[in-house]
Amino acid sequence: MKTDFPIAAATAQDAPEVAVMVGELLAEIMSAIGEQAFNFNLADTTSRLVAFLDQQKYFVFVARDDGGRPAGFLALYEGHALYAEGAFGTIAELYVRPDARGHALGLRLVSEAKALGVARGWTRLEVTTPPLPQFERTLAFYQREGFSISGGRKLKIAL
Repeated sequence: MKTDFPIAAATAQDAPEVAVMVGELLAEIMSAIGEQAFNFNLADTTSRLVAFLDQQKYFVFVARDDGGRPAGFLALYEGHALYAEGAFGTIAELYVRPDARGHALGLRLVSEAKALGVARGWTRLEVTTPPLPQFERTLAFYQREGFSISGGRKLKIAL
């Protein structure tokens, strides 16, 4: 397998392929935790992604293999908070397809996110990973990339 996966910023034309990978990511997470934690609809996710990209506050980087097929993606968005001392980025999704793992693709995608953050003047980059044994490798990956645990847990309530 080729290890020189080119990475580019996603456009609306990439939305269908990225949405498929979102579904793969969510299925992998739910399989790991044994719980139906997410709802996923391909058409809704695709149209939502197009709208998010149009707002220019949501950014996606897509890596492709030598055949042009998507191998992984990273999505992040801009937020603002007093505790963060201004604008910052949050990684919403990071996924590398199983057959593309082991080629430092996750590292390269995170590097793209960091570069975007620097270019946009963000004060920090954040990511949430569940404090569950199933995600220890994910946590270790982010820590190797310089992320530090800042406390707390991510909670949600449906509106």
